[in-house]
Amino acid sequence: MTWQLLRASRWVLWLAFLGYCFYVHIFREGQYNQFGHLPTSTELTIFGLANAAVFVGLLEMMMRERAGIPRPSYGSSRQADPELRDRA
Repeated sequence: MTWQLLRASRWVLWLAFLGYCFYVHIFREGQYNQFGHLPTSTELTIFGLANAAVFVGLLEMMMRERAGIPRPSYGSSRQADPELRDRA
């Protein structure tokens, strides 16, 4: 259950990050100050959302290992041997 919650929150954080970046890009006239820079709060929001998504992704990987959910096998058509996986 915790793994699924972390997985969903990771995707929500990435979507919030991308949505906020598109918002800043589309409405750029009201976002920049007189020097052409983003305000500190906007920069911190963009930086914080991206870092939170990465941190939650790391927690998700940790919870997947603790729950015993097998890792996805990208590019492989067969499942890895459990004996080899446990020795690594």
